[in-house]
Amino acid sequence: MYQSIALFRTSAAMAQHAGDAQAQITRNIANADTPGYRAQRLTNFSATLQSAGPTQMKATRAGHLTASPTVQAAKVKDGGGEPSPNGNTVSVEDELLASVRVGSDHKRALAIYRHTMNVLRSSLGR
Repeated sequence: MYQSIALFRTSAAMAQHAGDAQAQITRNIANADTPGYRAQRLTNFSATLQSAGPTQMKATRAGHLTASPTVQAAKVKDGGGEPSPNGNTVSVEDELLASVRVGSDHKRALAIYRHTMNVLRSSLGR
């Protein structure tokens, strides 16, 4: 039942995106010494959400409207950066900073989820 609430789906998609971004950062760090490896990044969540198209309103029953966001998988793009002599573009310092940003995004998604749960509990009188 609660999965049909758009805010729950959006916060879950935000948390999933943050997890995927953290996994990409981990792959970049793991390949920091691989000759010719190019650092990669995921597109940010808002760009991923916009690429899914506009959020459509959908009537599930008469007199009831709910948002129906659909989030496609984020696209991987080249992270850029100056290549080292072996052609590798991974900067461990940049990856660590990106990891902190992604951690903050994940905390934001969980905060939205918790706030939605609090509103739902309040509306039920609990």
